[in-house]
Amino acid sequence: MKTKSISFFKNFLIASALVLILSMSSCKSQVDIDNEPFKVEHPAWAFDATIYEVNVRQYTPEGTFAAFEEHLPRLSELGVKILWLMPIHPIGELERKGTLGSYYSIKDYKGINPEFGNLDDFKKLVNKAHEFGMKVIIDWVANHTSHDNHLVFEHPDWYTRDSVGNLVSPFDWTDVVQLNYDNAELREYMLGALKFWVEEADIDGYRCDVASMVPTDFWNNARVELDKIKPVFMLAEAEEEELQEFAFDADYGWEFHHIMNGIAKGEKTVLDIDEYYQRELVRYPKNTIKMHFTSNHDENSWAGTEFDRMGEAAAKSFAALTYVIPGMPLIYNGQEVAFKRMLKFFDKDEIDWTANEEFTSLYKSLVSLRSKNTALHAAQNGADMFRVKTSNDVNVFAITRENDKDKVFAIFNFSNLNQEVNLEGDAYVGTYTNVFTDKTTEFAQGAKMDLAPWEFFIYVK
Repeated sequence: MKTKSISFFKNFLIASALVLILSMSSCKSQVDIDNEPFKVEHPAWAFDATIYEVNVRQYTPEGTFAAFEEHLPRLSELGVKILWLMPIHPIGELERKGTLGSYYSIKDYKGINPEFGNLDDFKKLVNKAHEFGMKVIIDWVANHTSHDNHLVFEHPDWYTRDSVGNLVSPFDWTDVVQLNYDNAELREYMLGALKFWVEEADIDGYRCDVASMVPTDFWNNARVELDKIKPVFMLAEAEEEELQEFAFDADYGWEFHHIMNGIAKGEKTVLDIDEYYQRELVRYPKNTIKMHFTSNHDENSWAGTEFDRMGEAAAKSFAALTYVIPGMPLIYNGQEVAFKRMLKFFDKDEIDWTANEEFTSLYKSLVSLRSKNTALHAAQNGADMFRVKTSNDVNVFAITRENDKDKVFAIFNFSNLNQEVNLEGDAYVGTYTNVFTDKTTEFAQGAKMDLAPWEFFIYVK
């Protein structure tokens, strides 16, 4: 893996400095980790955006673009800005898993899954989303295809093969076969397919499946070519920093996701969050973006819902956390109504859209907060995050983020016990408004707070 050139000695000094940053209650500026930022220019509309993942098959009884389109007014009211549609392409039939197959077994990169509708239906959906002020990105599976993709027969040399010439399936994904990016013609074809959807359907970017399994230089070139058409947003399902250097706007916060799950289970503490940020501040320049989430299609279908993994109280607390830390939050369809069931992956299933006003209100407030509060915007447009030291930093996570326009003070009890803590320093001192109640609260130096299990407060001024 190619990494940025930072000497061991510099790493040591930086890490030592970061320990001080994270423990300080008041700082005016962040340690300058690297004067050379990555080169990606994020589209202007991305900085305040929340991503919303759409599983078209399971979203409605019909499982079509047209049926999903009826939900656009509701999603606009929720405040989400980027709609990420799971793969929209025809699904392979050869070696298919389940009755309908995996969305990620692509039979035709320039086709539409007939279960969802046709190209005109998709273009109509994109246009309607744009009318509501939302952007649309689609899932892109560049690493592998179905066994019966036409490329297998027309270009057999575009695929990876074993020592005896058999097609190779990555991992236990027996319904797909892996492409070989040593082939220049494959690269040209894949770039053309990526450009097709931006030019033909006016989509706004891609979420790229297992992006690190495809050569980084391919993605770097693709980003340049796509941006010639229009400014796009690129999300990598990966956690290698080199991908954000030239190609991707954001990647997955997988490690942070697992830390949240671990804290909810009592296996980790807030100290693990501190250690995480010590590493991340060295690895990533400020103009990069982590996508944070408590669920997504993989987690929901294979690891359980956020309620299974965290419990309801912790799930709410960690959902709120993803909106106040640096990065970009994700909502997986159904989370906004507290959908509490794992969705089938290879077969038809449905989200139960029974209203849950508590969770809908929570997400609506969080999305609005992040959109309006400039201190919480992504990458270089947002403010630095600093820890507010408390008398129990093992269980209580308190932070401030402040710029010349906005300030946020947030405090979380990440434990299943009541916590009575003293706040230290003066970074939090002032008069704030509670985001959820609109009540005014004044914090003086040396303030004390009582927090119920998993309770959190977010204040702004």
